[in-house]
Parts: sequence; C-alpha cells; structure tokens
Amino acid sequence: MSGEKASSESRFQVNVVSEAPATGSVPAGPPAPPPASAVKPADESRGRFRVVGFSEWELGAPPDVFLEPDPLKSDSVSLHSTGTGHTHLSGVSHISDSHSNTYYMRTFGHNTIDAVPNIDFYRQTAAPLGEKLTRPSLSELHDELDKELFEEGLANGDEPSAVEEAATALAAKEAKGGTIKFGWVKGVLIRCMLNIWGVMLFIRMSWIVGQAGIGLTIVIILMATIVTTITGLSTSAIATNGFVRGGGAYYLISRSLGPEFGGSIGLIFAFANAVAVAMYVVGFAETVVEMLNDVDALMFDELNDIRIVGTLTVILLLGISVAGMEWEAKAQIVLLGILLAAIGNYFIGTFMPSTNKEPKGVFGYNTAIFLENLGPDFREDETFFSVFAIFFPAATGILAGANISGDLTDPQTAIPKGTLLAILITGLTYVAVTISTGSCIVRDATGDQNDTISDTVNCTDAACTLGYDFSICKEGGCQYGLMNDFQVMSLVSVFGPLISAGIFSATLSSALASLVSAPKVFQALCKDNIYPGLSIFAKGYGKNNEPLRGYVLTFAIGLAFILIAELNVIAPIISNFFLASYALINFSVFHASLANSPGWRPSFKYYNMWVSLAGAVLCCVVMFVINWWAALVTLLIVLALYIYVGYRKPDVNWGSSTQALIYNQALTHCLDLTMVPDHVKNFRPQCLVMAGYPNARPALLNLVNSFTKNIGLMVCGHVKAVRRRPNFRELSAEHDRCQRWLQKKKIRAFYTPVFSDNLRYGTQLLLQAMGLGRVRPNTLVMGFKHSWSEADMKDTELYVNTIHDAFDLQFGVVLLRLQDGLDISHIHGPENNLASPSSSKVSHIRTHTHTHTHTHTGCGRASGLNASSLTDSKPALSLTDQRLLESSQIFKKKQGKGTIDVWWLFDDGGLTLLIPYLLTNRGKWGDCKIRVFIGGKINRIDHDRRAMAMLLSRFRIDFSDIIVLGDINTKPKKHNKLSFKELIEPYRLREDDMQQEEAERLKAQEPWRITDNELELYKAKTNRQIRLNELLREHSNCAKLIVISMPLARKGTVSSALYMCWLETLTKDLPPLLLVRGNHQSVLTFYS
Repeated sequence: MSGEKASSESRFQVNVVSEAPATGSVPAGPPAPPPASAVKPADESRGRFRVVGFSEWELGAPPDVFLEPDPLKSDSVSLHSTGTGHTHLSGVSHISDSHSNTYYMRTFGHNTIDAVPNIDFYRQTAAPLGEKLTRPSLSELHDELDKELFEEGLANGDEPSAVEEAATALAAKEAKGGTIKFGWVKGVLIRCMLNIWGVMLFIRMSWIVGQAGIGLTIVIILMATIVTTITGLSTSAIATNGFVRGGGAYYLISRSLGPEFGGSIGLIFAFANAVAVAMYVVGFAETVVEMLNDVDALMFDELNDIRIVGTLTVILLLGISVAGMEWEAKAQIVLLGILLAAIGNYFIGTFMPSTNKEPKGVFGYNTAIFLENLGPDFREDETFFSVFAIFFPAATGILAGANISGDLTDPQTAIPKGTLLAILITGLTYVAVTISTGSCIVRDATGDQNDTISDTVNCTDAACTLGYDFSICKEGGCQYGLMNDFQVMSLVSVFGPLISAGIFSATLSSALASLVSAPKVFQALCKDNIYPGLSIFAKGYGKNNEPLRGYVLTFAIGLAFILIAELNVIAPIISNFFLASYALINFSVFHASLANSPGWRPSFKYYNMWVSLAGAVLCCVVMFVINWWAALVTLLIVLALYIYVGYRKPDVNWGSSTQALIYNQALTHCLDLTMVPDHVKNFRPQCLVMAGYPNARPALLNLVNSFTKNIGLMVCGHVKAVRRRPNFRELSAEHDRCQRWLQKKKIRAFYTPVFSDNLRYGTQLLLQAMGLGRVRPNTLVMGFKHSWSEADMKDTELYVNTIHDAFDLQFGVVLLRLQDGLDISHIHGPENNLASPSSSKVSHIRTHTHTHTHTHTGCGRASGLNASSLTDSKPALSLTDQRLLESSQIFKKKQGKGTIDVWWLFDDGGLTLLIPYLLTNRGKWGDCKIRVFIGGKINRIDHDRRAMAMLLSRFRIDFSDIIVLGDINTKPKKHNKLSFKELIEPYRLREDDMQQEEAERLKAQEPWRITDNELELYKAKTNRQIRLNELLREHSNCAKLIVISMPLARKGTVSSALYMCWLETLTKDLPPLLLVRGNHQSVLTFYS
C-alpha cells in the first residue's frame, strides 16, 4: 500500500489489505482520483472478484439507459478518524440524499460486495463474454482479509462405552416340584410322529393310492416331505440361534422377521391348529360311525352321528388338556404305543393272505396287482393336485414339538433332532404303506364269493389272474377295494380291531397335540400385546402357566368346524394356513442370512439360505396348487394383519432380521453415495436444527420439518452443559424419550445431544462430526436470539461466533424469528413436556378475556386468545407465555391463502429461493403463493423484473409476482435511525473518550464492543438494514412468512453487538421471518 497513514489515525482503524487482481477479473469501474494527501485504498471487491449484473447482451438494456461505471463499493471505503473525532472519506465524494443523485440511480447490488441473483451463476457453460461467471464465494465475503485457517483444535471426547450384551445363563434342569419339562423324544419326536401319522394313515392312504397309483402317490409323499424337510431345516436353524421361548412358529417367525410378520402368521397359525383339531376329530368320528353302521346301530344318519361323536370327543380331549401337560404327555405315550402296534399289525397282515379276504380285493403281495396299481386312475373329478391337497395335511405335524417350545428342557437341541427324525421315520412309513397297499389290494372288489372268473368272460384285470372277475364294478356300486373302502387296511391286518384302535390313537393323538399347540401359540401372541383386544387370553394358570382361556377358545373354534362333518372339506382349509406359516419360516432363514447380521449365528449348520428361499417359494406354489382361491384368501388375511400391526407399531424390539437388513441396505447406500460426487440436481437441504429439547422450540422444528420431510435430513441438535459425568443409562433413556416425542409428532428427525462447555463448541462438534458420508447436514438452522439485548453479551458473542463457524465449514445458515420468541421450555419444563405430550398443546391454557394483537395488525393477523381455543389449566400462565405458547403452534396448522415473500437480495446459490419453493409443495403451505422481491434501479424496474422472471421460469418455480424495489437505496427515516442509535448505545466502546491502553484493554475483555471507526466504516450497510426493515413493513406486513437474504458480517471486522443490532433492526415488528444465507454453491439449476 502506497502513501503514509495519517498521524492521527484511530487506534482501532480497520485497514483494507490490497490484493493482486484475480486473473480475468473485470473492475466494476474506474475509481475516483483521490486527493494528493489522502491514502489510496485498495478496492476489495476489485481485488477479489468482479461484480456481475444481469447480462445486457442476453436481455438487452433499455435504449434510454446510459450505463455508467459504478463508483467504489461502500464496504471498501477507508474511513479515517481524526484526533478530533471527525472523519473524512478517502477517494469518495459526499453522498447526497437527493433522488436525482447518481447514488440513488445506481443498480442495487453494485454498492456492496455481495452479488445479486444472476442466471449466469447457474450455468454450466461460459457466459456471453466467453467466460463462466461465478458468484463471490462465502469465504470471500466472510473471511478475514488476512485469513488464517480455522485450526481451532477440538478435543475428541471419550467415546461412550458400548452397551454390554446381557448373557443370560439358562438352567438346563428345573428345580424339583417346578414346571414340567420334556426332552427331545417325549417333547418333540413322539408329538411330531403322532401328528404326522394322523388320520390320513389309516383312513385315506389307501384311497390316495387307488386314485393316484403307487408312482404318483410316492411323488406326492416326496413333494410333501421336501417341503417339510426344508421347513424342518429352517426351523432348526432359527431354533438354534438363541434361546427359544413358548409360542412355537409364532415365536420363531416374530423374533426373526419382526412383529408384523410374526403377529399376522401367529394368529392364522393358531387358528389353523384349532381347525386341525376338528379335522382329526372328524376322522375319528367317521371311524366310529362306520363301526356303528356295520352293526346297524346308527343314532340318526351318518352325518349327524359324526357331529355327535365329534362333539363328545372334543369335550373329552379338552378335559385331558385342561388337566395339564403332564397328563397330556402320558396320554400321548399310551396312544403312541397303540399306534405302533396297529402299524405293525397291518404290515404283518400283508404277509398273511387269507382266502376269505380275496372277494373283498385283498390278495397279499402280487406283481400283477403292483403293476396295475402303479399308474393313476383318477375318478369323480379328482386330479393329482386335488389328491395332493387331501394328503398334505398329514405332513403338517412337523411343528408339534416346536409349538410347545416353552415346555422343552433344551429347545435348541430337541427341536432339530426330534423334528428331522420324525420327518424321516414318518416319510418312510408312508412310502412303505403306499407300496404295500398298492401291491396287495385291487382298486375295486364286490365282496361276493361267487364272482369268480369263468371261461366265457374276457377278463384282463389283475383280479382275473387271481381267479376273480370284478368287472361289474366298472358300472359302480362296489363297496370294497382301494377306491371304495376307507377301512380296507383293517381287512389286511392280522387283527382288525387293532387297526380301529390305531385309527383312534392316530386321530386322538393328533387332535390332542393340536388342541395343546393352538392355545400355547395364541397365549404367546397375546403376551406380546400385538393385538390389544386379545390380551385377556395371555393369562396362564397353575405351575405350568396353562392357557385355560385359550383352551376354551380353541374348543369353540374346533367345535364349529366339527359340525361341518366333512373331512375332505376341512383338510384344504387348513393346508393353506400351515403352508403360509412354513413359507415364512423358510423366508425367515433366507432373510436373516441375507441381512448378514452378526447376531445370526445358528449352531445348526445344515441349512442354506437359497434352499430356504426355494422352500418358501415351493410352499407358496403348493398353496395355489391345492386351492387357488383359498391361497388368495390366506395371503389377503396375512396382508391385512401385517398392515394392521405395521400401522399400530407395537413397542417391541426383538432384533429382527428386518432391522438388520434395513441397516445393511442403509449402510450400502451410504457407501455408494460417498463415491458419487455432489450434483446440483440432487441437492436437498439437510438441516442441523439447534433446538435443544425437541419440544422446547416446536415452531422451529415444525417449520423445518415442512421443507425437509421425505426430502432431506433433519437433525435436532442439543448442546448440553457438562455439570457432572454423564450417566449412559440416563442419556439413553432421555434420547429414546426425545426420539419417541419426535415420532409421535410425526417429525422425521434424529435427536442428537452433545456435551460441551457452551453452545459454540457443542455446535462445532455437531457441524464437524454429524452425519454419515453424503447423508450429513449442509445447513445450520437456529432460532433468532430473542432476548440477546438482555442476556450476557458473552452468550451473544458465542451465538454470533457459532454463525461464523458454520460459514467457515461451508454450511448454509438459516435463522427463524418470531416476534414472541421460540423457546417455551420454561413454561412446563422440557422433561414434563416430553413425559406428557398433551401438556404443550394450546388447548391447555387458562382462558383470558382480553386480546393481544401484534404490532403488524391491519391484515387480520391478530393473535387473540379466546375461550374456544383455551381451557383452564394449572398453574395459570401469564399473557406473555400464553401468546408465546400459541405462536409456537403457528406452523403446525394449515396456513391458508396468503403469500410467502422472498426477498432475494443477494445470490447465495439459490437456498433463499429453494426453501420457499419446498414449503409451497406441502399441504400446509399449498395455498400460499410466492412473491419475489429484488433490489433494482429506479429507471430499470421493467428490465429487472423481466430478468428475474426469466430466471424463475428457467428454474421452473411458480411465483405470483415480482416486485423490484427501485427505492431501496433511499436514506432511511430519521426516527428509525435514532432508534438504531439508541439500540447500539449500550454496546459502543467510545475509544476516543478514553486512554489508548484502557480502550485496548476493554476491547480485549469485551470484543463485542462497537468501535467508532467500525460504525463509520459500515454506515452504509447499517442504513441498508434500517431501510430494508421499512420496506419489509411496507410490503410484507401481511405475509404468512418472509424469507430474506441474511446480511453477512466479516470476521474480525464487524463486532458481535453490531451484527446483532443489524439483525434486530432488520427483523423487528414483522411476521414470521427466515434469514437465509446459503454457502454460495448452486442449489438450483435449469439443466435437465
């Protein structure tokens, strides 16, 4: 810098540092020649960047406008204070207030370093001059002239210790006299075999062989076995991935896939077991009625007799179940003994043919019979799939052991071992019965000893080779053989009544197992309170916690289906319910493996995620094969229950694979985003909202939520003073309480507290560390410091420095001001509000008869309190607090018709315009129109309006009006200037009235003090804020919301007190107002 400083220069003189002009910069205009004795100041704006207006070449200037070079910027004027306190301007002549003066005729923005909004800033190609135009960066506007890097060290606080997992040691043995527990044989193997060997084994197996033949029957058995084996493997994997409690399939699915799937499938699985009781009892009743029919002892007709016998049977089974698990287990063992004896009796009988049985189609093992029965012979509209649908319920007993998981000594060992072994044994048994019946019994027989073959008859059937002619059966009417006699296995056996006893045993044991399983599953479901209306069934009785109420409910459902009395009708109904359960069990294993959660560590290793997925798909296919409309009904029921549980959102956390997969996907997407550079088209405001407790400043959260919900990230930051060592448990509980409050209020945000000595350092921590990859805040949102003039100025200094820190880190900054303030935490206390959400509602305030009206009246904006909106509450609130509480809900309600006034004075990248646009896309703000206010030149208003209209149309942003403020550079009114002078008076340093050392010491102790030189240097900027407030009150007093470019304060030059006085003056006595300043990177584009 050439020249000498004046000897009387102020001790607090702010000197402008000269910098070399940037390459390609275009000066705003030639400076006026300075006096010979004056120091020639460097023009900051010329040294750093060029100031760009609207492109004259593209839009065309009005022909009557002569474009003169603009004088020096007011921010660059060097003002020197003399020893007498007088000042003189170096290089700038006196500025007149006259409207005819050239200062008034200047284009707005050319007297400041900030650039006005310009379409060229958003271009991706060069401007008409052949060079891409760029707006001034935030650093150029905000940094100190002799900038030093922001190197303020922040100590990383100790990481909170991780929560240790509670490793619960579960005792393998129960104390004597305690609950009854079963091992894998008694608890799982026996139950599964009894259930699988149910009614189908003796009553329908021979009929299935007659219809489908030996070959297809084995295919049916193998298909069912494949489904049950895959499901058994999946069940084993889930059961060995941690301790299994009561609830069977419901517990396994819900803890794996979450309450939505678990709750829906648990209900229909319990219902399916209840219906299975009816199926097995009807099978038993059919046998009894057939025996009565043989001795001509029917009470009424066959159908009604089945209903009577079935009802009496289910009552007997209910009595055994209610007696307790111990009695039920003993009964199962007895029934298993009878069943095994019956099966052995049958197989022995196949090797002991009798001539007395031959007329009824039983010949013993014969190749001709085997070959004849090898192929299918479907009759009476039966098909392969219809026969499969009738057989499949026989395989649905694989979860009989898992369903009483709470009564097993070691479920992790018992369920895999017992279930898989039962599937193997029963599968081989069914195949053996298929081959033996198909090899020993013909399809049709008359039962007449005289139907022997004669020489005149041309007979080719297998019976013909054995000396019998049953060809008459082709006309129908025969009562014996595989196709006609459901009790044919009794004829084959050594002792027929033992087969009847086996039928009784098989049906009763399966019915008993289902009658026990259904209440156990239902009880577990009700205990989790997934469906609140069913909680009465959660209560248990006795040392085994028996679900007596569940038994009664199961009895009622079973009895209703027993009255149908048709086995072939009941069987397909429950098949789809069981298959839906199996499909979800298989899908659970696939889902858990896909999520790759560290918590998925089953000790059973013989499973494969893709095999489980194939099993799930196979189950769904089989559902539609059995009965397509029943499958649709089942899926609709599951979907309806899923939606209901998902809507209720039960307060449970089971560490499901759904949570793990969501985390996995979120992590993957975050990492993928990290590798993708930011693009202006994908910009979205991601806000760090310094709101303290979420309910302390609801207006701030509600407004930000309006333009970030489902669009961008919102973090509710809370800086807490460190008074004592934080207790993790208390912190966790408080965090959960705050997050639940946000969720209840439907505010999509994260609550993130930090501990720090003050607001500034805490915000620094959040600004630097908050977020994950690209999912991190880019905009700091705070409330305007409402009572800053009454507070300790050290706090104000921290507040302003927090804004500086945000700009240093290239964040945008948004400040919200409501005239009544934002903080309502002192009314009830944040903890109370979080504990009782209704306490913060306006409807809980004592009624007052008088009305308070804001200063901006005349637009119907009076915020009166009346009896319709307020009710009595204790304690009574002051009028100020009532008004504050009411204004805190202003953004929660629909705004109605009105305007959002956007004062886009300086180009910050477009954030000032983007936020109002996002607001108008919301339902609450949908009726509001955007009005855009810009600064301009008095004789270029039409031109400036056209330029802005073109820019907005390129951005595809609707607006209702564009107002060009031609009188923005007019000098403010005197009484407003006096009000500003009174405002700053307590904060002035007045260094010329004291000794130099004393002034320097006071300035060091209180850096927020305003120096006389500072006031003179920024006199033009001060007047601008006063004038803007006058214009705001004139044009936007009725707006629903004002969004205005935030003035910037250069670090190290503008004191905190002066900056707060600017903001106070600019925003006072106005409707809700947002001060917005982006980080000067484009957030809007008109390129596709």
